[in-house]
Amino acid sequence: MSAALKKSSSNGSDKSVTTEEQHAKISEIRKLIGPLPEKLAIYCSDAALTRYLRARNWNVKKATKMLKETLKWRAEYKPEEIRWEEVALEAETGKIYRSNYIDKHGRTVLVMRPSCQNTKSTKGQIRYLVYCMENAILNLPPDKEQMVWLIDFNGYNLSHISVKVTRETAHILQDHYPERLGVAILYNPPKFFEPFWKVVKPFLEPKTQNKVKFVYSDDPNSKKIMEALFDMEKLESAFGGNDDSGFNISKYAERMREDDKRMPAFWTRGNPQSAEPPVDLNSLDLNSDSDASDNGKVDSSPSYVSDSETLSPSESVIVTKGSDNDSTEVH
Repeated sequence: MSAALKKSSSNGSDKSVTTEEQHAKISEIRKLIGPLPEKLAIYCSDAALTRYLRARNWNVKKATKMLKETLKWRAEYKPEEIRWEEVALEAETGKIYRSNYIDKHGRTVLVMRPSCQNTKSTKGQIRYLVYCMENAILNLPPDKEQMVWLIDFNGYNLSHISVKVTRETAHILQDHYPERLGVAILYNPPKFFEPFWKVVKPFLEPKTQNKVKFVYSDDPNSKKIMEALFDMEKLESAFGGNDDSGFNISKYAERMREDDKRMPAFWTRGNPQSAEPPVDLNSLDLNSDSDASDNGKVDSSPSYVSDSETLSPSESVIVTKGSDNDSTEVH
C-alpha cells in the first residue's frame, strides 16, 4: 500500500493518518480486543477495524469501545442468522429492499419507502432493517465498503414518524454499521421535511452532510445527480429511471432465499484468529477509559454524527409508527 494520507472527520475536524499509523492502530485494537470466536474474529477484519477508527477520528480507545459494544451486540442479536422467513411479513409492501441494480461505482443499493410501512411491531421493524443491512453487505463487491440508500418520499406524511423507532434505528446504524453509507438520495421529500432537516443538520459533520442529497423530480439538476450515479435504463421509474417493472414480493423472496443460503459461508471463512480460545464477551470492559481522548482528556465537544449516523436526517422517514405510544416530540 502507498503512504497516502487517510482522512476522516469527527466532531467537525479532519485528522490525517498515514498508512503506517493506520496499521499500528489496527494492531493496537487487536491487542485490546484479544482472541475471539470465529464469527466475531471474521467480523474484525482490517477493513472493519478501519471503519471503526474512521468513525472515531482514529482514536484507538474510542474505536475499541465502539467495537466492543458491537461485538457484544452481534453475539447476542446474531444478525447474520436472521433468515428471510423470519422477516418476510415486514417486506411485503417493499418498504425496504435491495434493488437488482447497483450504482456506477458498483455499490449495493437499498431502496426505502417509509410510506409503505405495514406493521406496528417495533421489534419486527428493527429486525428487518438489520436483515436488509446484512444482506446489502453480503452483496457488496470485495473492494467496496459502502452502499447507497434511495429514499422515496412518495405518499409520506407526518403520521409516518415514530420517535421511538427512530431512536432505536439510529442506535443500531450509528453504533454497529459505521462508515457503511456512501450516499443517501432523498427523493421528493415534502416541504414539512425541510424544517426538520434544518434542526438535524447542525449535528451532522460536514462530510456526512455532503453524502445526503436532496433530489426533486421537477428539478433539472436532480436528473444530473441521478445520471451521474446510475444507469438510467436500470434505475426504477419511481426515481426517474426507465425501469417500470416495480417491486415484486414473490421474485424478491426468491432472491432473498438464495442469499440466505450464501450467508453461512460468508461467516465461516478461514481466519487465523478463529483458532484462538474464545473469550467471554461479558468480560469485555465497556466502562474503561475508552471515552478519553489520546491525550487523556475527555472530549467535551458537540456530539456530531459520523458517517454511520447519516440516516439521522431521514430515520423518521424510514421507520414508521410502532405499537408503542410514541411521543410526537423530536428531541
